[in-house]
Amino acid sequence: MKSDESRRGRRGGWQVADLPDASDASEWFHGRLPEAWFSAVDVTVDREEILVVGTLAADDVSGAEAEGRIGRFRSETRAERIEIALEAQARYQRKVSWGVRLGDTEALFTHVAAPVMTRLRQPERRVLDTLVDAGVARSRSDALAWSVRLVGEHADEWLGQLRDAMAEVDKLRGEGPTL
Repeated sequence: MKSDESRRGRRGGWQVADLPDASDASEWFHGRLPEAWFSAVDVTVDREEILVVGTLAADDVSGAEAEGRIGRFRSETRAERIEIALEAQARYQRKVSWGVRLGDTEALFTHVAAPVMTRLRQPERRVLDTLVDAGVARSRSDALAWSVRLVGEHADEWLGQLRDAMAEVDKLRGEGPTL
């Protein structure tokens, strides 16, 4: 076990420090997946999970036909996907989840719903309770997940503005007096 001193200053604490590097996961999956499966593959990694979403090649498929093709792909590739997932899980120490995209239809076959602990003060709890009382969410946990999804839908614009603001602060710091 690493001492507290060796963990200080690392982003994410011991949970991230003890995980294998997964920065090459996308390349690994692109090399490992059968070429005939997907026309494109998106690989997303976090602390708990690697999500592999492949795009099936097809012309003008939607609705029930798309759902049927996705279902067929899921059942026909199950054994091989399990084998690939086990290899990746041994390599990266994260669960592997699968999904498929076909036209406008996307289906996640498996995915991790990881618990996240947080402490909220009364004003934040009141927001969650309002969402529950209004029937938007079944519980505080659902309300928090709903809130995170809502922020995620608008994250690109907001994060871009945040990055611009941080760049401006860095610029002002560089122009300031030196000690």
